[in-house]
Amino acid sequence: MKKILIPTDFSENAWNAVQYAARLFEDFDCTFFLLNVYTPVFFSPAEGMPVDIGFEDASRGHSLNELDKLESRIQEEIPNTKHQYISTTSFNLLSVEVKNIVEKETIDLIIMGTKGATGAKEVFLGSNTVHIIKSSKDCPVLAIPEESDFIIPSEIAFATDFKRFYSKNELLPLIDLAKAFNATIRIVYVHQDEGSLTQEQQFNLHMLQKYFDGLKYYQHTLTKSDSVSKSLKIFTEELDIYLLAMLQYRHGFIEKLTKEPIVKRIAFHTQIPFLIIPELGMSSTIRTTQKETLSAKI
Repeated sequence: MKKILIPTDFSENAWNAVQYAARLFEDFDCTFFLLNVYTPVFFSPAEGMPVDIGFEDASRGHSLNELDKLESRIQEEIPNTKHQYISTTSFNLLSVEVKNIVEKETIDLIIMGTKGATGAKEVFLGSNTVHIIKSSKDCPVLAIPEESDFIIPSEIAFATDFKRFYSKNELLPLIDLAKAFNATIRIVYVHQDEGSLTQEQQFNLHMLQKYFDGLKYYQHTLTKSDSVSKSLKIFTEELDIYLLAMLQYRHGFIEKLTKEPIVKRIAFHTQIPFLIIPELGMSSTIRTTQKETLSAKI
């Protein structure tokens, strides 16, 4: 049984993520954890003393009441006997509570709606989503854009620069989705440097091909335009891609996207669902040894 965490602030954007999750896993036995956090002003900045204990109680009561309404809406609009829902409320920071639940409940996937605010530093995903991605080191995050209608992910793009060796375990969230929906994986290489692939990049591409053996996949090379965001946006639109996946790692695409100027990456915001796969904790020594072992077998 899959365990899926869905943070919610009771907005329509968050409700859209709930609907998307329910439809995505319509045929699977799942436990969905609905999480709402509240952070009332509890301490006086000047004195560090409680100023209104009752305010916390009121906030908790409101959170529980809204969670009850959310569960009722789910049962009315998207009932499914394969699905069960567990509601949780907490007086905590969202990223901290998400991390706690992921560890305690061994969550398989976090699904959340995302909406960037104009002028925000991390507008292309929204600050809450970015905080979750950065703090969730062991759990993939599926960000659902505002007003995104559910479409079976029959076409999935995996964006990479082939500069990093991936283990098969890291790619399991992507492989599992492709298998579940008989989806085609589009390996997308955004060409940013002059010349052909280096020997290391060729090796990493070869390993991806081995991992995807038995799946339908194609390779695509894109010439970088004025931004990574624009290149990926054009590609996903032209090929009717329904889901974009990336692996989060140092100096990878996600880092490049967040560092691009807002005017370049804002067009990428709220286009298609975005799966962010965390880098597994593997030391560079182990990773190098694994690469050498695999290389010897090729």
